[in-house]
Amino acid sequence: MRPALVADTGGLLRGLACTRDGAPSFPEYEEALITASTVIVPGLVLAEIEYFLRENRAAMRRLVADILDPRTRYEYELPLPSDIARALELDARFAGLNLGLVDGTVAAVAERRRVYRVLTTDRRDLGTIRIGPRLTQALELVP
Repeated sequence: MRPALVADTGGLLRGLACTRDGAPSFPEYEEALITASTVIVPGLVLAEIEYFLRENRAAMRRLVADILDPRTRYEYELPLPSDIARALELDARFAGLNLGLVDGTVAAVAERRRVYRVLTTDRRDLGTIRIGPRLTQALELVP
């Protein structure tokens, strides 16, 4: 088992994507989901995924069921007010990136939980920012 990770929208969508014959579309993302000890799914990420899966309600229902099932390695993480405030601080501090609320919340949850591995496709933004009290902690982008 590998250490826990925080899932960003793009990373989680890629990790769950399959071809018509059921093979993983992005095996390296699926592997990250399968081998992580815990997959933390911030609430705003789930809301953003719902937007992308609006035409596939069955897939959305399966994902929510998996995330809420205590037998899986998923943990649903409601954003705290302090996470929202920190997300806005990070967005302002790294203004040139247009980080936004969802990615900012991913970083804030990672910071609060001290889980610095992030499953993401957003290498530019999440690879650039730094978190922690002195903004010195980089995120480890997976895969």
